[in-house]
Amino acid sequence: MNLPNKLSTLRICMVPLFIVAYFLPYWWCAPIAVGLFVLAAFTDFLDGHIARKYNMVTDLGKLLDPIADKILVCAALFCIVATDPLSVNTGSFNWSVWGRIILAVGGIVIIARELLISAMRQIAASKGVVVQANMYGKIKTVFQDISLPVLILLNAVNAVDPITVISEYKALYMAGRWLGVILFGIAVILTILSCIIYLVQNKKVFEVR
Repeated sequence: MNLPNKLSTLRICMVPLFIVAYFLPYWWCAPIAVGLFVLAAFTDFLDGHIARKYNMVTDLGKLLDPIADKILVCAALFCIVATDPLSVNTGSFNWSVWGRIILAVGGIVIIARELLISAMRQIAASKGVVVQANMYGKIKTVFQDISLPVLILLNAVNAVDPITVISEYKALYMAGRWLGVILFGIAVILTILSCIIYLVQNKKVFEVR
């Protein structure tokens, strides 16, 4: 197993550690969960860079890399939806329902896009067609990998005490919440846009021969 494949395997192994850190009921666990997510996301960039630069692309790597990436993102989305860090009531807006809707719908869109593109690539591979990544997909990944750590960090509110946080750190929490929502919203929009572009650019994959 070469270095890029080891990094992909490491990313998969970091997911359980991330989940444990996320759900432990201590405020300092949220920053640890963020650190684990960021480090794992960085290995996604690193293994691809090393594989391409040093010609270490393998069939195992083609399998492990996207699987590891999807496991990490899905784990983060499931954790965030389960704890709903957006729905702390600050009195300015009722997030009790809308926070759950934003996270759940956005999570479904992101996961559905990944499943659809993966299926399309499998079909393309069976026909000898290579599906190239587009710029919007890469930008989507950037916003996704920034917004998720912000939302993960907000889970510290649930670990501490929402009442204490709102009374003492309301402005900071609200700024973090809106930042997370805006970045996550952009990531979801780019997810939809990149998916449409993928389908249009590679529509020949679905043509019946």
